Amino acid sequence: MRLDKYLWAVRLYKTRSLAADACQCGKVLMTSDGRTLKPSHEVREGERYSLNIDQLHKEIEVLAIPPNRVGAPLVQGFMIDRTPQEEYERIQMARQYAFEKRDRGVGRPTKRERRDIEKFKYE
Repeated sequence: MRLDKYLWAVRLYKTRSLAADACQCGKVLMTSDGRTLKPSHEVREGERYSLNIDQLHKEIEVLAIPPNRVGAPLVQGFMIDRTPQEEYERIQMARQYAFEKRDRGVGRPTKRERRDIEKFKYE
């Protein structure tokens, strides 16, 4: 099975074209040697991949090849999520602090204030 089809089938990407784009942009790596993989890479059982999905750095291991797209409860039979728990905690913390609170009646932020907020959040 092609890599882009596998990533779509185990529900790591919403569409197959998003999975193919991620492969072409270098967001999918072979864990053993660190090389980037093309969407046409043949998936084999036992291989490990590193993926960057938005801000999450995910590591998976292939258990089996699904015949086609599987339901969410059945995904555990086809892959093991080897992502460290600290990575999920980092994303959870980032979501908590991504919300900014403004006092009531202050109004919308000015362009300068908005730039300062963006700079503080993403740098």
